Amino acid sequence: MNNKKQYEKAYALFLESHLACRNGERRDRLKRGHLHAEKTFCEHVWWPLQESFDHLHPEYEVLDWRSQRYFCDFVWIKSDTKIAIEIKGYGAHVQDMDRRKFCNELNRETFLTAMGFQVISFAYDDVSQRPELCQTLLRMVLARFGGEMQHSSSDSSNTHIGEISVIRLAYTLGRPLRTIDLKRQFDLGYRASIKLMQLMCEKGVFEEVRGKTGKYVSGYRLKSEALKKL
Repeated sequence: MNNKKQYEKAYALFLESHLACRNGERRDRLKRGHLHAEKTFCEHVWWPLQESFDHLHPEYEVLDWRSQRYFCDFVWIKSDTKIAIEIKGYGAHVQDMDRRKFCNELNRETFLTAMGFQVISFAYDDVSQRPELCQTLLRMVLARFGGEMQHSSSDSSNTHIGEISVIRLAYTLGRPLRTIDLKRQFDLGYRASIKLMQLMCEKGVFEEVRGKTGKYVSGYRLKSEALKKL
């Protein structure tokens, strides 16, 4: 069975299983709310990344800070982790939104975060036109919360977890990474830090930054290849 047929079969079972365990408004919402944007996300972002719909819930009902019902496009639930995923079209979420709706949306996302959800959003334009970028960003989020990658186009599974931690640290600094940063964050000795950074430079993840004389390495700058490692 080719991947397209596998997807279609899995997707049909995915919707059928959720429809079967719902009734009333929750079932009707899934029927009328799971539209083109959500289907595109399933086919071009989620499936290529996971090849499974395990733990993913479409049109997931929550309450907002006013105790009003709201349906997230998707929620991924595993153990104590809950990630709400929204697919936002430019028209509905920008052009057609007044100030009150805009405030309510931000307040709802903040409230859900307070209730233990990690809320992430993708633009529909990216889902439909740049799904690889959405896959990369989603993979990074799921990996941070222990999401098991069933399938990935990158070689991140071959990257040592220590290297991943170093890359994440570098992204948060806004400047070249220094060996002292590794000492402070990971209690890594000078020799071990140098060895690790030289290895990551050889892999094309970092590049050396040298001082004015060019004789000494003053830090390490992330390269575009680093994103593929996360």
